[in-house]
Amino acid sequence: MLVPQPAPPSFAVSRWVFARALGAIFFFAFASLGLQIRGLIGERGIVPVREFLNAAYSQLGPAAFWKMPSVCWVYAGDGFLVTLCALGVALSIALIWGFRPSLCAALLWLLYLSLASVCSPFLDFQWDGLLLETGFLAIFFLPYGRRPNWRRMTFLSRIALWLLWWLLFRLMFESGVVKLASHDPAWRSLSALDFHFETQPLPLWTAWFANQLPHWLTPFLTLAMFAIELVAPFFIVAPRRLRHIAAWSLIGLQIVILLTGNYAFFNLLTIALCIPLFEDAAWPSRLRGRMKLSVTFNARRRPLWVTPVAVPLACFIVMLTSLPLFADFGWFQESTGWVTSAGRALAPLRSFNGYGLFAVMTTSRREIVIEGSDDGVLWREYDFSWKPGELDEGPGLVAPFQPRLDWQMWFAALSSPEQNPWFVRLLQRLLEGSPEVVGLLRRNPFSDHPPRIVRAVFYDYHFTRFGDPGSAWWKREPLGLYYPAASLKSAGQ
Repeated sequence: MLVPQPAPPSFAVSRWVFARALGAIFFFAFASLGLQIRGLIGERGIVPVREFLNAAYSQLGPAAFWKMPSVCWVYAGDGFLVTLCALGVALSIALIWGFRPSLCAALLWLLYLSLASVCSPFLDFQWDGLLLETGFLAIFFLPYGRRPNWRRMTFLSRIALWLLWWLLFRLMFESGVVKLASHDPAWRSLSALDFHFETQPLPLWTAWFANQLPHWLTPFLTLAMFAIELVAPFFIVAPRRLRHIAAWSLIGLQIVILLTGNYAFFNLLTIALCIPLFEDAAWPSRLRGRMKLSVTFNARRRPLWVTPVAVPLACFIVMLTSLPLFADFGWFQESTGWVTSAGRALAPLRSFNGYGLFAVMTTSRREIVIEGSDDGVLWREYDFSWKPGELDEGPGLVAPFQPRLDWQMWFAALSSPEQNPWFVRLLQRLLEGSPEVVGLLRRNPFSDHPPRIVRAVFYDYHFTRFGDPGSAWWKREPLGLYYPAASLKSAGQ
């Protein structure tokens, strides 16, 4: 008598929800970039893409085509860049709609890679790489039909499911490991949250209140964060109840981060990666009934080529993506093996990454304030839309959209102008009065004519505290010049 084999858990609802969540995140990414791309890398932008590609080709020769894989090698006009973003928005809506999910994921991955390759440094954030890696795996995880059967889970899509779990594990576990591996005293002493809320790149107004938390409480919150990042990922492959607990703890951490900071679509994408941890039985019966899920499992004979091709490829991806994790522990940093060589060769695809934000906690907030003048005596400030500027204006909500220039200004303040050549180009565009670049700001104090000279002033910003006089959100102290007064001629040089 044959004993019936139990059906493997079904993830039809998770695939359905994950596809729509990924489509929404791609929508935010492309729509946000489309509104800024002309000012960032357009013909009169901060770093024009054509100049960037010409410089790359002059240094690398034909190898530049692989190092910067992009359709912008063919044409890089403003209209074409905006069209690429609009096409990404259209494909995102198609993915949300459920039209050929696998094909949409492939095209979205190609489009975003094409833009990320030429939009440096403005698309060099970890969540841009995470979105590309997630989109790449989604090609194999999602169904490919025009009217897809979400219930049918092929051998290939099951391997992709495991790789998505591996991606989530690496993302969260590495985030905890890098904080300890950096030997940063703020993390080691559990005092990092005493600084985080006011020094994060674009805080939310709620961060002001979180910054008032008593110092005795923040070490416990930091320990809870470490527990989630270092322990919960190991339960991703645990039995369903423990896996669900781990998933909800990871989701809860992302929600807490969402409530106090603007991290573009990073937190939403991390939550989306938690969705495949839930099998169909974990979802509400109404949603399962809407999809008319069958309780029977129909085993399908898979093509002969799938096992000998998919399994080695999946093993290779696991080995490739393990290298950054090994490096965090100090292992194989000088390795020259074939896996390391393959990792370097495939790096331009930005789809096999290492992760870990805030390895070293920033303990002070230095802000760059750009000023312009006609006579060198009266200076007027340029007002950015989202980064701290005016002392009486509270931090606003902009996520899941990302103001790329505002974010880049935070990183510029951590280093010198010589390490940020794009910053000098920004000053040059302001002196030229480029409408595309000025459009990235909230207020232009020289609306009728460009200034004759510009400079950048350094300030040390702090949140005000309960009981401080006045109604300001911030207080600041001048630290000197970040970039000296420059005319159009000196900025161009």
